[in-house]
Amino acid sequence: MRYGVALVLAGLSLVAACGGAGSETTAVAVEEVQAVALWGAEGGFVTPTTNTLRPPRVVVYSDGQVIVDAGKTFKLTEAQLGETVASMERFLKGQPPTATPKPDAPMVTDIPDTVLGVRAKDGKMQEVRVPALDQVALFYPKELVEAKKLMDGLATRGTSEGTDYVATRVRMVAETAPGAEGTVLAWPAGVPEPSGAVDPIWKKDLDGDAAGAIVKAIPAGFENRQSLFKSGSGAVFVVSWRYLLPDE
Repeated sequence: MRYGVALVLAGLSLVAACGGAGSETTAVAVEEVQAVALWGAEGGFVTPTTNTLRPPRVVVYSDGQVIVDAGKTFKLTEAQLGETVASMERFLKGQPPTATPKPDAPMVTDIPDTVLGVRAKDGKMQEVRVPALDQVALFYPKELVEAKKLMDGLATRGTSEGTDYVATRVRMVAETAPGAEGTVLAWPAGVPEPSGAVDPIWKKDLDGDAAGAIVKAIPAGFENRQSLFKSGSGAVFVVSWRYLLPDE
């Protein structure tokens, strides 16, 4: 079963003014790839850079591609894709936008909310936010725990057998770093830069040559893409980046 959106261009008949000779264009179906299931996190006690760069933990797309942490990717078969979406639909059916644990659940603070999502048959993405799911799992409906377990399995598979995820577009974040220790490099040529100090961060989505330049300047592994740079104004920044997802 395919979960993309088919856009069909209807055939158009053109009839010659003299003689009646005609022709028809062929109907063309174009499938739009979109996210059909996801697991992510929101909020929690994290830095502004982490909050801005944090991608979904797992995103499953309608062509079967799975992207884990915007760093690893692998492909599901059509059968696996259909089973994954059907399972997430079943687990999230009837759940509220924000789940509430049983009244006797212990208080947990500063922990990101778990976000679980599936694209329903009406085309809309249903998302359920679950505060402190890992910490108080026993106080939530078992379906939410099972949904997270399913997504966690995909994350594990991506880490063990996935290939590096790359894209032509990146998200870059700069955070002022006065007094930072370490090697401070000149700002990469061709990459936009803040005009001065920022509070708390400066964000820019890049493509083309600018994206290639920042990837080349900070080539570390996908969990540690950051370095110190000095802008033209003389301010020092810690600069981090990640690849953007297909639907970002």
